[in-house]
Order: sequence, then structure tokens, then C-alpha cells
Amino acid sequence: MRRRLVGALAAVAAAPTLLQSRPAAAQTFPGKPIRWIVPFPPGGPTDGFSRAAAQKLSETVGQPVIVENVPGAGASIGMERVARANPDGYTIGLATTGTHAINPHLYGTRLPHDTSRDFTPLTLAVRYVNVLVVNPKLGIDSVGDLVAYAKANPDKVTFGSAGNGSSNHLSGEVLKMVTGAPMQHVPYRGSAPALADVIAGNITFMFDILITAMPSAQAGRVKALAVTSERRSPYAAGVPTMAESGVKGFSEAGSDLWFGIVGPAGIPKPVVQKLNESLIVGMRSAEMRQRISAAGFELWTSTPEEFGRVIREDRDRWGPIVRASGAKVD
Repeated sequence: MRRRLVGALAAVAAAPTLLQSRPAAAQTFPGKPIRWIVPFPPGGPTDGFSRAAAQKLSETVGQPVIVENVPGAGASIGMERVARANPDGYTIGLATTGTHAINPHLYGTRLPHDTSRDFTPLTLAVRYVNVLVVNPKLGIDSVGDLVAYAKANPDKVTFGSAGNGSSNHLSGEVLKMVTGAPMQHVPYRGSAPALADVIAGNITFMFDILITAMPSAQAGRVKALAVTSERRSPYAAGVPTMAESGVKGFSEAGSDLWFGIVGPAGIPKPVVQKLNESLIVGMRSAEMRQRISAAGFELWTSTPEEFGRVIREDRDRWGPIVRASGAKVD
């Protein structure tokens, strides 16, 4: 399905032409600065991407785009700020697989918004993959070796994550589900200390963002066994996919991770179209392509309708994984 979607999205490359024929109602938008909410702290990949994309959006529309970090409660505070904003197009925000596909199941009725009804999808932005890394001293050279080791040593295999309900936690739960191997989750406050403990040998393995983990793999501090995407990543061409490693069903369970841009529900369609086209023009610029590539991301833009479909499909896909993981938020 995702291959067909990616093929369909290729048509969006014509966005610069579309801008020239946008509806008259959108031609006066924006008439003032746009606010871009990032529901995560400054300094991380979501913040870096948002600031670069916001600058390009500003250049395209001729108005300042002000980035505001509103972290907390698993990004739900910032997303609530977007959801409750005036639906005039002047407040948008960065959405992720976590905010829109995982959090609804992780927080349940405590999530103050509905990610399907309370937002206007504008466009997908990038997708990225996790990579499974292990401590090299264990002599584990493949995912098959890891699964066999876990089954032979049911009390020894542990995997770290950035915290309960994080995408790398749930990637580990997917591996448990599709292989039946016993593995114990160890949550950390962020991915960096988890990776440090893989290197130190305090835990067996973890899934981490490719761009973060590969420098340690290239230095021999960890061994990269597989990427979670359907095809090999150009940033780690020598690392096989989970399917190539003999793990069937992993990508179908929920391996695609993405960033996208949303606004509150009810934005007028001409303004949605203007924002969609303007965002895509900026993200397809040579400078943004270079930034996206350097960060280990893959450009993945869309129409608003296609982005909405991805959100709905991923909510359905991640639900069983969150429930099976038993992940809870205090």
C-alpha cells in the first residue's frame, strides 16, 4: 500500500505550478506571521527540521513563521495548543507518528483531543527508520541470532528505549510479537542513555533512529543488525531490512515513522491548499533536500487527503501493538 501511496505522491512535485493557480480566496493569505508549534523541546530532530522548514515556508509566503516549542506530556500539550487554535491557518504544528498514531492508544481518554477529528492534515514531510543495534561483544551477527539467543536465554535479553510508548519501545514490542522471543523492556529518559547502555553492555539491544545510531555502529561500539523499513536505507546500505533478516510481518505491523504538518480542524479549503503547496515548495528546495538527507530522513510529501489517510491507517496499525506492550503513562 505504501509503495502505491509513494507513487501517487510523486504528482505533488508540480507544486510550484499549482501555486500560480491557487484559488483567489487564498491569494491574500497569509497577511500576518504564522505560528509553528513544535510539541517537543528545542535541540532535537523535530525542532531542527521544524526551524528549517519554517524558514523555507516564510520565504515562500512572504511572512515570518515563528517556531514555538511547547513540550510536555508526550507532546500532547503542544498538539492540544494546535487543536484549540483559531482555524484560520495562522497556527500550524509538527505532528509525528507518536503524536497522532501512538498517543491515542497510549493515553486513551486522557488525551484531550482526537487526532482524526481535531486537526487539519496539511502534508506529510519526511519519514525515517529505526535500526536494531546490539552490543558487539555478544557475538550476535543477525536478527536470527538475536531471536535464537533470546529463546535460549529467556531471562537475559533486554532492550532499551526512550521511554514507555516511544516508537523505539514499540519497535521492540513488534519484534517480540512477530518472533515470540522473550525480551524485557527497559525504559530510559531518552534514547541517548539507552544507547550508552547498549555500548556498555548493560542491556542487549535497542532500536534507535538511524542517524543517531550509525556513528556508533561505524565506530564498532554497537553492531547494526537490521533497519525497520521495507527497503534498505541509502544511509546504511549494508544493513539488511527486517524482512531480509527473516523477520516476516514486521513492516506490516508498524514500521513507518514520519513527521507531518497539521493545523486545527476547520481551516478553509483554499487556505489548506495554499499551506500545502507552500510547505511542499519549501521542502522540495535544494537546501531543504540537503538538510533532510543529512539528517537521515527521506522527503515524503502528500496531499492533505493522503496525509489524513496515513494518520487513520497508522492509528489502526499501532493500536494492537500498544495494547500488547502493556505500555502505560503515569
